[in-house]
Amino acid sequence: MEGTDLQAAIDMMNTINMEVYYWWCTAIMVVIHAGFLAYEMGASRMKNALASGVKNILAFAFLIPTFYLFGWWIYLAFPNGFVPIDAADGLPWSMAMGPNLSDNATGVFWAAFTLFAATTASIMSGSVIERIRVSGFIILAIVLGSAVWILGASWGWHPEGWLTTELGFHDFGAAGCVHTVAGFFALGVLINLGPRIGRFNPDGSANPILGHSVPMTLIGLMLIIVGFFGFLGGCAIYMGSEQWVNIFGQPMTLSSIGFNTLMGFGGGIIGAFLVTRDPFWMMSGALAGIISAASGLDIYYPPLAFLIGFIGGCIIYPANALIEKFRIDDAVGAFAVHGVAGVWSMVALGIFAAGYPQVNPEWPAVNLGGMVLSAVVMMALGFIPGYVISLVLKVFGLLRVGGQAEIMGLDAAELPIRPYPEAGVPQSGPPSRARPVATPAE
Repeated sequence: MEGTDLQAAIDMMNTINMEVYYWWCTAIMVVIHAGFLAYEMGASRMKNALASGVKNILAFAFLIPTFYLFGWWIYLAFPNGFVPIDAADGLPWSMAMGPNLSDNATGVFWAAFTLFAATTASIMSGSVIERIRVSGFIILAIVLGSAVWILGASWGWHPEGWLTTELGFHDFGAAGCVHTVAGFFALGVLINLGPRIGRFNPDGSANPILGHSVPMTLIGLMLIIVGFFGFLGGCAIYMGSEQWVNIFGQPMTLSSIGFNTLMGFGGGIIGAFLVTRDPFWMMSGALAGIISAASGLDIYYPPLAFLIGFIGGCIIYPANALIEKFRIDDAVGAFAVHGVAGVWSMVALGIFAAGYPQVNPEWPAVNLGGMVLSAVVMMALGFIPGYVISLVLKVFGLLRVGGQAEIMGLDAAELPIRPYPEAGVPQSGPPSRARPVATPAE
């Protein structure tokens, strides 16, 4: 009997340790949103700074109840595609979705996934600053954060998601279901939203529209990196005294995250700086480097993570320049940093980790073809809803503010207070032409 009691005590201690671990991962992830808040306000002109911050906070607030009402259920219900399976534990009236004493897991896992959801909305929010309506933005944020990305997570992160069981999908750090989906969703929105007034000349050449606070943008990006340690830590599953496993149930260690996150970070900074010499893109390269290595953070040899992150840092600026040729105004380069780097992350894993086995030997091992197909799925899952829903909002006049409000500034048009009431300088005006085009990236 004493042995049974001892084992029960050990099991409870492991459960509580797991609960505490995810509690703090979630708390650290909030720093991501402090970073997005600072970065997007700094990347906005003074006349739009507060409006950009308010939209970001509102998205976070709306995603919490909507992810509770149906987001978690989507994750549990759709691992096989678009036909739901029984997922009663994910319904808001389920016993598991309340503060019952018998469940030490659901609430902390839901909280972590809710912060993942808010991250997808923040990725999109930076790209559309200075011209999107509050109403349209909130609708898009809810669709992306509480429905679209979590469907991709169900396909690829659920223990029996079809991308894993059929294609050999592996994506430890959510380069696919978070970053690729959000980046391509943002691209679909941007096509319908259109560029900011003054961004492009009649001949298609671009004018720089610079944010009002470079230091704020750099600090914001560093805060996002800090928060990423909570984000990536939340992708690991604590198994008590036995071992750590990844989201797919494969053995791993936190050391792998420590090694490879920092190596991707360093590689991305160096790659982006060598290509641009621009501090905005240098710090965006840090984020792109981590995303580029994210799919295989749990299994890569650290110098390989550095190389993959370096390549990610090198490709984001050219990717942003490419969409500019189509007069697409991504205010912070979110599509390049999250969408393009996310796709590269999945393809790189297919190249460098081909043959890595799944937990179930009947499932296909990691392979390049499967990872490429999975990347296409994630791109389509993001782009199609982003484009279609924003097009509907555009038709009904809910997507973009009027020209006069955009010229005046969204702070004056939407809010009762100014961000810098004692600044003593105009809070509106024409785009700056102080230096060559090099927009910051999120």
